Amino acid sequence: MRFRSFRRAVALGFALAICILCYWLERLRGQLTLERRARWLQGSARRLLASLGIRSVVEGQPAANGLVVSNHLSYLDIALFAAAMPCSFVSKIEVARWPYFGRAAQAGGTLFLDRSSHASATEVAAEMVKRLAFPVPILLFPEGTSTDGSTVLRFHSRLFHPATETAAPITPAAIRYHFEDGTPERELCWYGDDGFLSHLWRVLGIAGFSAHIRFGRPMIYQDAREAAIETHEIVVAMRTQESPTGDRRAESVELPT
Repeated sequence: MRFRSFRRAVALGFALAICILCYWLERLRGQLTLERRARWLQGSARRLLASLGIRSVVEGQPAANGLVVSNHLSYLDIALFAAAMPCSFVSKIEVARWPYFGRAAQAGGTLFLDRSSHASATEVAAEMVKRLAFPVPILLFPEGTSTDGSTVLRFHSRLFHPATETAAPITPAAIRYHFEDGTPERELCWYGDDGFLSHLWRVLGIAGFSAHIRFGRPMIYQDAREAAIETHEIVVAMRTQESPTGDRRAESVELPT
């Protein structure tokens, strides 16, 4: 396990260096629009997932615009959704202080929310209204925190308002992790007081797991509270359903052994 962790840490370091290089090459090409930032973030996320040896399976149609709302299990969710579709994120302000990843999130167009500040929420909501007019979806984790996967916390409706006020489509999405040997999902989740770097080191050593993302049908709501309640119910249902054998778009990225 230690050798695997070290090997993947080295691969991750190379992937991060390439992401930085690609970012500066993008800047040399001209102004970084929201769309270009989202595409850079998508390419970066795919490189990072490959370096970590994570295989992802995407079911349903990723959103092309509007608001996407999902349950939240780990910081890995961010890379997985970014790899699945060009998008921007709403994240807690603490992420901005993470080594490297905070700067990468800023470069990718992430909106940072101070959950203790009403003014911050108002500012983020106003920016979301502007961005919802662009062909780049906004990914929101409305639980407000990551969990151990045993339940999906209620969705806070505050940041649903920009979508309901502008009649933007809201797409529910569910993410889960699966271990081939039956290990409980919570072993991969990042929650509670677990440190970021210590958790990442454990993830680097884990073998034989995959991530599954399921997108639901986009809907337009007039009421933010109703949207939060209904999408929460849909996400819970998608989390418990078995993978269908029909329409599926699968993407796999694995670290060579």
